[in-house]
Amino acid sequence: MKKFIIALFLGFSAMLQAQNTLSGIVTDLKNQPIKGVSVYASELHKGTATDENGKYTFTNLPNGNLKLTFTFVGFGTQNKTITALQKENTLNVILEETIFQMDEVIVSTAFNKIQSQNVMKVEHQTMKELQRKGTATLIEGLATIPGVSQVSTGTSIGKPVIRGLSGNRVLVYSQGVRMENQQFGDEHGLGLNDSGIESVEVIKGPASLLYGSDALGGVLYFNPEKFADGNTFKANFSQKLFSNTLGSNSSLGLKTSTDNWKFLARGSYNTHSDYKIATGDRVTNTRYNETDFKTGIGYSNAKFSSVLRYNYNKLDLGIPEDGIAEQTSSKETGFPRQGVFNHLLSLNNVFFFQKSKLDVDLGYVANDRSEFVDSNVAGLHMKLKTFNYDAKYHLPKIGKVESIFGIEGMHQTNTNFGEEYLIPDATTNDFGVFGTANYEWKTNVLQAGLRFDNRQITTVEHGIAGSEGYFKAIDKSFDSFNASLGYKTNLVDDLTLRLNLASGFRAPNLAELTSNGVHEGTNRYEVGNSDLKTEQNVQTDVNLEYKNSHFEFFANGFYNHINNYIYTSPTGAVIDNNAVFDYIQNNAKLYGGEIGLHFHPHPLDWLHYETSFETVTGKKQNGDFLPLIPANNWNNTIRTEFNIKNWLEDGFATLNLSTTFNQNNVSGFETKSNGYSLLNLGFGGKVKLGKTVFDVNLNANNVLDKRYIAHLSRLKTDGIPNIGRNVVLGVNFNL
Repeated sequence: MKKFIIALFLGFSAMLQAQNTLSGIVTDLKNQPIKGVSVYASELHKGTATDENGKYTFTNLPNGNLKLTFTFVGFGTQNKTITALQKENTLNVILEETIFQMDEVIVSTAFNKIQSQNVMKVEHQTMKELQRKGTATLIEGLATIPGVSQVSTGTSIGKPVIRGLSGNRVLVYSQGVRMENQQFGDEHGLGLNDSGIESVEVIKGPASLLYGSDALGGVLYFNPEKFADGNTFKANFSQKLFSNTLGSNSSLGLKTSTDNWKFLARGSYNTHSDYKIATGDRVTNTRYNETDFKTGIGYSNAKFSSVLRYNYNKLDLGIPEDGIAEQTSSKETGFPRQGVFNHLLSLNNVFFFQKSKLDVDLGYVANDRSEFVDSNVAGLHMKLKTFNYDAKYHLPKIGKVESIFGIEGMHQTNTNFGEEYLIPDATTNDFGVFGTANYEWKTNVLQAGLRFDNRQITTVEHGIAGSEGYFKAIDKSFDSFNASLGYKTNLVDDLTLRLNLASGFRAPNLAELTSNGVHEGTNRYEVGNSDLKTEQNVQTDVNLEYKNSHFEFFANGFYNHINNYIYTSPTGAVIDNNAVFDYIQNNAKLYGGEIGLHFHPHPLDWLHYETSFETVTGKKQNGDFLPLIPANNWNNTIRTEFNIKNWLEDGFATLNLSTTFNQNNVSGFETKSNGYSLLNLGFGGKVKLGKTVFDVNLNANNVLDKRYIAHLSRLKTDGIPNIGRNVVLGVNFNL
């Protein structure tokens, strides 16, 4: 191991290095220098800030192209690409005051373009923006993004839904590695904590070209916290308090960097009591506790950049089965409960050549999941170990054409240690190869790609044939070819059109292939089908977007056709008082979209009005509706921005009204849901009290204490409402 680390971080230093430097001055339109502008080179994980004269400097830069991002509060972000770096380079930048935020660099797509150049529309939200909404969990924050919702079990367990697709149909990436944590299970949540995460990118549609199986419905791509600027040390502490669950979320982070080396570490602890509904009662055993630790070390020079990150997450989750029973504010989970340990290790490398580069990402995920029914002896105990690899070679640019070739794969083992088996012991191997090209001219971009994948699943026989809990041995292979084609153009100034046609696929998961027993989360006897075929979809997307300095408008539409859509269907039989459900397949279609606007009237620079509407309809080939389709939602927000004398900067106040409509389009075993409206308030900013400076957020969600039941709540069948009024106070100190 010691030799490996030395080779990783120091071995390449012996290569011939180009000692390139870059410097410049950042000014405003009046030619006045701007102090404190963040200058960041994402490929090198390297940043700095301008001094009092507006000057910045980078050293040890690679040859070839380098992308830089210049950001400062109150000014529009500038994204610059430096080509053919020499020994000494100069780049001066002028920032213009604007009310709109940055034109973000999108990491989750192939060519890491800024949003305005990207063929695919990708939703980008920083954790700071989501946390300002006062949501209690990461998945709650994601559900505020148009087109994204959640299947929830209380406040502790949430599974992302993108345009009506969830479970294994949505892929989650963290630290550049796909998360594998038995995500197909109804009571298995996201498994991520928002501390130590910089932002999230949401691909709403098939992304199998880049990510292979399970990206049929979309991708959630979490970007980790950035390292400190060069030659700086930073420490910060944050604390959030939640009135409804008597909850607390504490986080402490440290990070430092030199010109070449960088290091960070962050620990957090999250604890909550049972959540309270509008009547004042608490929903028994919805309490949970979470411990999270993230750390990272990186090295970069003129030839390569390497970052090693580790994330440990421990979850202690209560499983609500008794509804509103014992009333307590205890944070100690009762039975039944889950214990989940997740280890995520990632190694992200970029090797720079004269006119090309190679990205190599390696990942290891170890998920240890136990369920305790009535004692501390686990009845269900599964260990899932996953090794991922991903290599992408960016070929030298030919004229206006950029191209990438890559391979991607996964080796995964699932092993049972408890008496109860939910799925059998199994081994899964993935391998994929792909190529994609990007052609850009004037305001037009054309992008296309092709990919082949193979997944092999082998399981071990378990149990007695013909009885509950018997799993026969299977050895299955699934192949899939997929393609994508996208076009982006500016119809007129400030008006962008994007058209995308892409296919995706998902191989059946172990539960769908092998289930044979009662699923405690649904109280159904589920029977798997080893003859299931691969789900294959084709989705058409259109995005129209208009933006100027005072008005922003977007309209997204999609049509998604899925062959061999897998779902459960009741057989009419009953075993031990549990209805029997088989896994079957049928063709399906989903269609809908999102529309919204952001109005910032001149000269009322402090006032913002934002509104968005989202809708999705899902049907089987026979015309019946698909299950777990979110209801239509209309979201309205009025936001003001202000400063108060010398003690509050970057202040904001928000009033939000979120209206969810009736959901009457339900599958055969679902029930209809009534609509509801929730009022939410927010206030915050940067407080300065002498030399003490800190950020504060104060939010009140569901202010009117509305009693409601979300359509995608798994507690709906028992008539248990969602969370009532919740006041959230958050502070963040830079130490």
